Amino acid sequence: MNRITELFKIKYPVIQAGMIWNSGYKLASAVSNAGGLGIIGAGSMYPEVLQEHIQKCKKATQKPFGVNVPMLYPNVEEIMKIIVDEGVKIVFTSAGNPKTWTSFLKEKGITVVHVVSSSVFALKAEAAGVDAIVAEGFEAGGHNGRDETTTFTLIPMVKEHIKIPLIAAGGIATGRGMLAAMVLGADGVQVGSRFAASVESSAHENFKKTIITVKEGDTQLTLKELAPVRLIKNKFYQDLQELYEKCPTTEELSQFLGRARAKKGMFEGDLIEGELEIGQVAGLIHEIKPAAEILLEIMNDFEDARKEVTKFDF
Repeated sequence: MNRITELFKIKYPVIQAGMIWNSGYKLASAVSNAGGLGIIGAGSMYPEVLQEHIQKCKKATQKPFGVNVPMLYPNVEEIMKIIVDEGVKIVFTSAGNPKTWTSFLKEKGITVVHVVSSSVFALKAEAAGVDAIVAEGFEAGGHNGRDETTTFTLIPMVKEHIKIPLIAAGGIATGRGMLAAMVLGADGVQVGSRFAASVESSAHENFKKTIITVKEGDTQLTLKELAPVRLIKNKFYQDLQELYEKCPTTEELSQFLGRARAKKGMFEGDLIEGELEIGQVAGLIHEIKPAAEILLEIMNDFEDARKEVTKFDF
C-alpha cells in the first residue's frame, strides 16, 4: 500500500479522471471494479442526471468511487447536496476556490481532493484542508492551467511544497509514464485521455475513433481569455485561429464558442464543428479497449518499467 491506495482503499494508485461527456457511471464502475478509483464527471451533468449516475454506479460496483465537481457551474449547491444525500465518500473539486466547499464536505465525512496547476494553488488547497492534491500539467486535455507548466516540472515543484498525498496528472497513459511521475514525487496518477478511449467511456464513437488517430502536434491549448482548453485541431479549431488573427474581444470569442460546443463534439460526435478535448498523450493511444484491460495494461507496463530501471548501471 502507498498513501493513495490507503487514502481511497483501492488496489492500484490509479485514478480515472472525471472528464466531461466521457465519465459516466459505466466507466467509473469499470475502473473501480478493476482496482483503480473511478470518477463520475459531474461537469457535463444536470443535477438529476448526476444523481442517476451515482445511483447506478452504487449498483454496478461495491468498490470506492468518487465524483468530480468543477466549482464554476451555477448549480454547484444542488450538486453538493445530491453528493451528500447519496452517500458519496470521495469528491474531487476543480476550477474554483477549495475553501468554498472543503470544510462542508469534510464535516460530512467525505474525502476531498482538489485539482491544481501550480504550487501556489497546491498550497492554498492544502491550507483549505483537502486530503490530497491532483497536480495537472498543461499536456492534459480539456480545461487547463494558464501557466503552461509541464507535468515533468510541476510534480517535483509541488512535492517540494506540500505534505499531503500528491497525484500526478497530464500526459500519463502508460505504466512507464506512471513510474516517471512517481519517481518525481507523486504518490499516484490520474489518467484521463486513455480512459476517454475506452469501451465504457460515454463519449461518442466518432470521438473515440478520432482519439486513436491523433498524432504528435495534433492538439493545442487555446481560449486562454475564457478558460484555457486543450483540443484537437479540427475545423472548429481552425476557424477559431482565423478569428484570433482579427484580435477578437473576449465577448467575440465567447460568442464564437457559443453553448454546448464540447457536448456537440465529444458526446454527439460532430467532428467538424464540435470541441474535441483530449491530451497530448493521445498520440500514444492506438486502440479502444475495455477499462479493466487498460488498467491492467498500465500496471503490467509499470512493473516491467520498474524492473528495467533496476538494470541501469553507470
